[in-house]
Amino acid sequence: MALKHAVLAALLDGEYSGYELAKDFGLGVANFWHAQPQQLYAELAKLEKEGLVAGRQVVQETRPNKRLFQVTPAGREELERFATAPSKPTFIRDDLLVKVQTADRVGIAPVIEQLEERAAAAGAKIELLGKVLRNMRGEADEEEFLLRGERIGGYLTGLRGLAFEQGHRDWCLRSAAILRERQRTHDDR
Repeated sequence: MALKHAVLAALLDGEYSGYELAKDFGLGVANFWHAQPQQLYAELAKLEKEGLVAGRQVVQETRPNKRLFQVTPAGREELERFATAPSKPTFIRDDLLVKVQTADRVGIAPVIEQLEERAAAAGAKIELLGKVLRNMRGEADEEEFLLRGERIGGYLTGLRGLAFEQGHRDWCLRSAAILRERQRTHDDR
């Protein structure tokens, strides 16, 4: 997947400025595609040049002018083409896993600390995703929303992000506890 598809998907709900896109991207799309705000601004310019998004200037009295972007028919066609193409399997690429793999040989304490930091970050993301999901479904309970909600794609990706963060947090906490116990047992010898 290219960043272009993630940006086009994020713009499906309406017109966004680069700033608004970056903010929404950080809450929703970042569960499956990470990008820095600078990358998003550059991608918007590229997509506009390719005719996949249209931008318009909005004059503001007390603030700098801003550009709003929306998906064009050509952008929707590109997303349809992308949606029908086969998906590649995902893989994990995480430096923390390399550190955990080396913990037996290079020292456990720094790895435990990083696992606990990562677990805390995942916990914060779990809380944030929970709020985002509750806002998306409004007054409806989850099953009702999933059956009758107007747009559930973002909700489903949010659920995947939530499950990922919960699994990641649980693995980090368990791994830290195992390493701490091994360190304690080793120190007792």
